[in-house]
Amino acid sequence: MRAKTSITASALVLLSVLISPGDAAATTQEDFLVLNAEDLIRLCSTPKDDPLYVPAIHFCTGYLVGAYQYHESVNSGPGAQPLVCPPNNPKPTRNQAIADFIAWAKAHSEYHKDRAVDVMFRYMVEKWPCEKRTGAPD
Repeated sequence: MRAKTSITASALVLLSVLISPGDAAATTQEDFLVLNAEDLIRLCSTPKDDPLYVPAIHFCTGYLVGAYQYHESVNSGPGAQPLVCPPNNPKPTRNQAIADFIAWAKAHSEYHKDRAVDVMFRYMVEKWPCEKRTGAPD
């Protein structure tokens, strides 16, 4: 009976790795270079028991919030034409927006080798498009 339980447990572990291969790769120091979206996805998905969890999650949050705040700053003046227009009521929480982006990014493996910031804005433009303004370029 013990052998059967061990085989079943092993099969479950193997199945979980096969179902979510993006989550199976361990976070590495090289991921912090964020050469592409795949690196950022790995950092943002670092499991809590990983030795790099704390710096990875802080890096993930800082990267995404920094990119968004730069967009907000550049588009804060008169005549601004922001790329994305998240709702104000209710405004998405930072943690929910990040979790939603990571889930979307994992489901769009065709963008994993693209620059992380480009993939982030691709997601946000799709999720929160701005209303077309009169006289705005097409």
